[in-house]
Order: sequence, then C-alpha cells, then structure tokens
Amino acid sequence: MSDLGLTHVALPVRDLDSSLDFYGRYAGMKVVHRRQDDEGEVAWITDQTRPFVIVLIKKAQVTHPLLPSAHLGVACATREEVDRLCAQARAEGCLRDGPADAGAPIGYWAFLADPDGHTLELSYGQEVTFTVEQAG
Repeated sequence: MSDLGLTHVALPVRDLDSSLDFYGRYAGMKVVHRRQDDEGEVAWITDQTRPFVIVLIKKAQVTHPLLPSAHLGVACATREEVDRLCAQARAEGCLRDGPADAGAPIGYWAFLADPDGHTLELSYGQEVTFTVEQAG
C-alpha cells in the first residue's frame, strides 16, 4: 500500500549525530532509516506512534531554523515528564521558554532549542486528538 497524507517534515542539520541524540532524548524518537549517498547523509526518525517521520538532512549550515512560533510539537505522557525534560534542557542550556500552563486546548508546554536552533515544543494536555476526532 502506498503512503497517503502527511508523511514527513524535513529539517536541515549540521551534525546528524547530535540531532539524533537530541531527538532521541527529548522526543523519544529513533532512527528507522539512514543513508549516505552522493547527495549527502540523511536519517528518518520516528516515535513509532503513527506512520510519520522527521527527515534530518545533513547540511554545511542551517540558515532558516524553525523559530517560535514555528516548531515541532511532541506530547508527553505526564506533566511531570515535561518538568523532568525541562530540568534536563535547562541544565544543558537548551530550554528556550517555559514550562507554562496555557489552559485548554494548549495545555502545559515548553520550548527547547535543538542543536541547530530548531524549536521543539514539549506539551502535556493539548487536545489535538480530541479536536481532530470531533472535526471528523
């Protein structure tokens, strides 16, 4: 069966291994495909909750990182998990903003900076699933 719908977002990164480490620690993502060819080095990462990947493409420089309000969003299982990851990010110098509670439907959230300055949002209590199901 062929893929249908939104399957990926691609991001340029300078150091593929640093980015893989960041997204593994903060977003629970793992590599499902990695290759190096004449075009360069690429890795597909996923949290394995749906058929969707982030494609990390190694580049010499990143000129347009995702900056707030542009971001990738990852839902955490608990508010405590957001707090734990924020404490880790603060210690590593990559906590950009939060954590903060914005109430429904936004929930409890924080922004982190990945090694290239792309923004990763961690959240708990967002109502994306509920909202999509109700719209369907």
